[in-house]
Amino acid sequence: MRTLGIIAACLLCATLALPSRAQTSSSSDSSEYLIKAGFIYNFAKLTEWPASAFPAPDSPIVIGILGSDPFEGTLEQVLQGKTANGRGFVVKHLKWGSELKDCNILFVSASETPHLDQILHLVKGMTILTIGDTPNFALRGGMINFILEDGKIHFEANVEAAKQADINISSRLLSLARIVPHTVSDASKAP
Repeated sequence: MRTLGIIAACLLCATLALPSRAQTSSSSDSSEYLIKAGFIYNFAKLTEWPASAFPAPDSPIVIGILGSDPFEGTLEQVLQGKTANGRGFVVKHLKWGSELKDCNILFVSASETPHLDQILHLVKGMTILTIGDTPNFALRGGMINFILEDGKIHFEANVEAAKQADINISSRLLSLARIVPHTVSDASKAP
């Protein structure tokens, strides 16, 4: 009877430990995307779009999340009540094939990696700041790519892609970035 009680107590402890482990893993993911959401807010503050990128002088900055949303509502929470250059924010959740031209910032989720080249080709020349967190995103033509190194979030910037889209990224922001060549073919020429 005593052995049965010990086994029951061990099973109860094991059962209670499982959700906390899942929560810990989820917490690290959510803290990563909380930091990335803060970065996106600062990117918006340190980026200039031409006036023609907005329908009206008081139009909000539209942030599209293309594909599955790794932020899980965190981006909306971070941006709530905030402005950048006098503009509020609107976050839209988009799926492959959605209209992208109304976005000012487009976060391309890792779920869209199979379509990445097509997506970047579609938005090429549009005044959309493209952001991702997949390997070689900036090398393939995206403008800003989050990278995780030694447990810290850093970012790469493709300045030439931003210039082609008539987007001016602040030199203050660029001083914190790793600048990458414009395309994969340019990268192969780099030392």
